[in-house]
Amino acid sequence: MGEKNTEYEASLKSIETENYVDRIFYRPIGFRIACLLRNTGITPNMVTIISIFVGVSVGFLFYQNNLLLNIAGIALLICANILDCVDGQLARLTGIKSEIGRILDGVAGDLWFLSIYVGFALRLSEMYGTYWFFLPAVISGFSHLVQANITDYYKTLHLFFISKEKGKEFQTLEQIKANYAEMKPGVSKVFYYLYIWYTLLQVKATPALQQLLRQLHEKYGDNIPEDLRLRLRKANKELMKYVDLMTFNGRTIVMFLIVLTGKVWVYFIYEIVILNIVLGVVLKKSEKKFAPFLD
Repeated sequence: MGEKNTEYEASLKSIETENYVDRIFYRPIGFRIACLLRNTGITPNMVTIISIFVGVSVGFLFYQNNLLLNIAGIALLICANILDCVDGQLARLTGIKSEIGRILDGVAGDLWFLSIYVGFALRLSEMYGTYWFFLPAVISGFSHLVQANITDYYKTLHLFFISKEKGKEFQTLEQIKANYAEMKPGVSKVFYYLYIWYTLLQVKATPALQQLLRQLHEKYGDNIPEDLRLRLRKANKELMKYVDLMTFNGRTIVMFLIVLTGKVWVYFIYEIVILNIVLGVVLKKSEKKFAPFLD
């Protein structure tokens, strides 16, 4: 039993970055499926692509003003997120990892929600006889991209603060640009170019944090003292209760309740107003918490 628990924890990026719903539901199911798949030849990227098709189909089901179809959409989105857990856990169990896989994994969730926002806009346009609902859909989509970007950043940053090994995925903008320059032309390079812009937004949104990271690199390289790591993790952990509101679980719990009521326009308000306020709070608190670490 102990060996199984050790293997389960090894399939996670870090237990510290998993929120409650992931720990008790999504990750345990994902681990069991990953264990079944690891000797089949099915790769993590294959699972990611399947999750994209499953998740994108939810938009069509949420477009329907039908409770049973909406419930089916909720079930499919849950399945898509389980598959999203499987790809990462399978990658860690098998050692099959790639930068493109990580980027594709991030894109998957964005495509799910893009289809959902389009579905909501079409549904509301038919109900109220106006296509103006595509405006809040576009604003919601853009807001979602920014929120997901910053959420991913703080979670990956926490891994960097845990240890050099756990923080391998955390890269500076300069490192990403250097990797891009060495890549051969092709689809992978196109994805990586988009990843540069993805990272640039994270850098621009967190100036004090970027200054701290530069100082840490200049002073310690990759060997940050353990006592300092613990202090940095504590500071970042205090942000997680706000960051978690912008994760898949944070937004879908609210989305599912709204879909079940049939008042899907309310979700646009939640996305555009509430979650953007949460984003602002996270960025403000982050800069305040990390500023004392600066020389």
